[in-house]
Amino acid sequence: MWLVAANVVRWRRYGDGGQEFRPGTKAYRGGTKVYVVSTYGGMAHEDVSTIGRGRGSGRWITIDTGSRHLHTFRAQLVYTPAVLRRARGFCTPPPAREEAEELAALLERLAAAYRDSHYRTSHPTPCLCHTCLVTPE
Repeated sequence: MWLVAANVVRWRRYGDGGQEFRPGTKAYRGGTKVYVVSTYGGMAHEDVSTIGRGRGSGRWITIDTGSRHLHTFRAQLVYTPAVLRRARGFCTPPPAREEAEELAALLERLAAAYRDSHYRTSHPTPCLCHTCLVTPE
């Protein structure tokens, strides 16, 4: 089945004005590979349903997360039985490769915009957020 794969950001901004950092998310470690199985929140795709290995147990979990906490969206052919079982409840019929590629490109653009606009304050120094780590000044 073709799904959109992404990685959880290593560090995310947190707290008042985004001046603090936390590794990954509450459910996923930073860098964890997840599969996007559903989007919602209107046409904005601000939140997505994901399948990935949980932070604490390492078991496969399905959870909703903000797209701003994910990066490197890409279409990927999935063979893992646990992921396929969980994804079948969301994806009927399963998306074609072209649909997955289009959604991955859209989510990559939107997630970058959400990361930039979520906190309206300047980045702390030194900054560990995904945007600053990927594009050093």
